[in-house]
Amino acid sequence: MLLAVSLGGCAGGIADFSGPDAPGFVAYTATQRPRIALVLGAGGPRGFAHVGVLKVLEANGIDADLVVGASIGAMIGTLYADRTPASEIEQIAIDLDPKRFIGVSSSGLTGNGAAIESFIIERVGGKPLQGFPRKFAVTAATLGDNALTVFNHGNTAAAVRASAATPGQFAPVRIRGVEYHDGDEAQPVPIKVARDLGAQVVIAVDVSAYVRAIPPQAPPEWAVRDRARAAKVAAQEGYADVLIHPDLGYYAGIKEEYRRMAIQRGESAALAALPKIREALAKAGLSAGK
Repeated sequence: MLLAVSLGGCAGGIADFSGPDAPGFVAYTATQRPRIALVLGAGGPRGFAHVGVLKVLEANGIDADLVVGASIGAMIGTLYADRTPASEIEQIAIDLDPKRFIGVSSSGLTGNGAAIESFIIERVGGKPLQGFPRKFAVTAATLGDNALTVFNHGNTAAAVRASAATPGQFAPVRIRGVEYHDGDEAQPVPIKVARDLGAQVVIAVDVSAYVRAIPPQAPPEWAVRDRARAAKVAAQEGYADVLIHPDLGYYAGIKEEYRRMAIQRGESAALAALPKIREALAKAGLSAGK
């Protein structure tokens, strides 16, 4: 989920990626096994909290060599995988105009998936998923059965566009003949993916709403979805050494004030998790740089 506003419909037709650079998956060799993985979950504008987590990890020399991202986590994960400094990612988040990701069609306001693709290209050019300084994997869900799919090779912008294709807001993306949409539909926080890719220590960030925060007046379908999302995360939690879950309240927004709040709360939650992170690293025979 990229935006928390109800946009309705899907802008444009289905984007099709079937060339030789279309996203795919290539297993890591034994020598490519990652040490520390950072998993950034889905959550729309709540995902700005990821930026606060990145600030704390960077300041404390905790350097993940694998990034796994779903939806907004894939967008921010692209910048982190490219070793963009956390301060620069924060500035990008503050300066961002979220309206650029909203299009207009005959059905009204819709999500503009092409803008997501353009944003990624602007930031990292044509760099493929396997071409980043940090290993990078993006998750998406197959349309229809919501099966989890992992991309770590090929067109980065296409993979991220698919991962952030929120149903009902953004058009799905066709990759090698298969249609995909938001990675949130399969696993909001794909923790097991990092473990399956061989990570020794897995730090995961869940930016979804706490079930206890669901207000009585929330639409019933929202509450059902939030509880289902929480259950999916709970089923994955055992694969993480540390799960960071900032409390961002229930309702999200796209204004700068909300973005700053989310970043600050992500930072606070990461600071609180530092002792557990250091403990996990020590247990694995690893250490932070600072």
